[in-house]
Amino acid sequence: MSNPPVVKPRRKILVIRYRFIGDTLLTVPFLRNLRAAYPDAQIDMLVAPNSGEVLRDCPYLDELLWFDTTRKHRYENRAERPKSFWHYVSLLRNRQYDTAFVLKRSFSSAALAFLAGIPERIGFNTEARSLLLTRAVPYRKNDHEVDSFLSLLEAANIPVQDSHLESWWAPEEAAKATAVLADIKAADPSVKRHVVVHLTSSNPAKQWPNEHAKHLVEWLLTRKDCHVHCLGAPSDAPLYEALKTNILSAYRKRVHIHCGQFSLLESMAFLKQMHLVVGVDSGTLHMAAATGVPVVALFGPMNALKWGPPNSRIVQQPLACRPCDLAKPCHFDFACMKNLQPEAVIETIRIYAGFA
Repeated sequence: MSNPPVVKPRRKILVIRYRFIGDTLLTVPFLRNLRAAYPDAQIDMLVAPNSGEVLRDCPYLDELLWFDTTRKHRYENRAERPKSFWHYVSLLRNRQYDTAFVLKRSFSSAALAFLAGIPERIGFNTEARSLLLTRAVPYRKNDHEVDSFLSLLEAANIPVQDSHLESWWAPEEAAKATAVLADIKAADPSVKRHVVVHLTSSNPAKQWPNEHAKHLVEWLLTRKDCHVHCLGAPSDAPLYEALKTNILSAYRKRVHIHCGQFSLLESMAFLKQMHLVVGVDSGTLHMAAATGVPVVALFGPMNALKWGPPNSRIVQQPLACRPCDLAKPCHFDFACMKNLQPEAVIETIRIYAGFA
């Protein structure tokens, strides 16, 4: 009798990137190329609550693990009580991963993989953590974050075939977005163009003055077939209500405020049905870019080479002080955003999105 074939254990890979919405979406090309290299592996990802939902239906992952240890960013936390760092060390150790790709750049994220006893640990050589990694890769601040992630695959001799974003949601989430737009169409049969104007950010330094936004919205609404939409959390609604109050009264019925109305994935499905998304540096713009919708992004303190939504058009000012990446106090009252004129944004929309 011949001996039974040796069955190799399934390779187990952990990806660590618990952060905000945009950061999470930018991992998709990395995940797709990793899955192509290891089609039979178990690939799990440690993600932040709420923002990790954008990968709920990602076909390149087997499981999402929710990492929640802090109340620093409340909108990132789930309802249950946060767990300790050591809880996650134990959890990951028990799962016995073979390899960890540490896409986060913090010391603690590398320490987590090290203390969990994961034999192969690949990540960036930031925050003096090289001794905690088996392969430390240089992090280049002017490479786009997508390319930075892909450099970790290249360091592990994993081929990189492409770098585009993707997005996923359930049919019922798309149906909700479709129903909202159908109601608008029923009330105004002339509507042909839907535009999201997004003005809020987790950091107020990235926001655009209300007067500039008013100018832009009124310009968009001079097109009688155009409606403007505003997405966000319930706490964002007052900003958009103030904007709606300040524009010409004849235009107000074509401004729709959806703050708090959609879940994260419903918002993605809604963005997919837009003709244009324009706004400040935020997760919403990365969500729009992931759906393939045209995006015009307004950048101030942050580095657009690093953080600009892929395939978008960037509007920014060539100031000597920027990008500062908010690494130090601003002594110019955030002139990079306050002096970013609406005419520059409008001209970009004319050329890029075909708004005559």
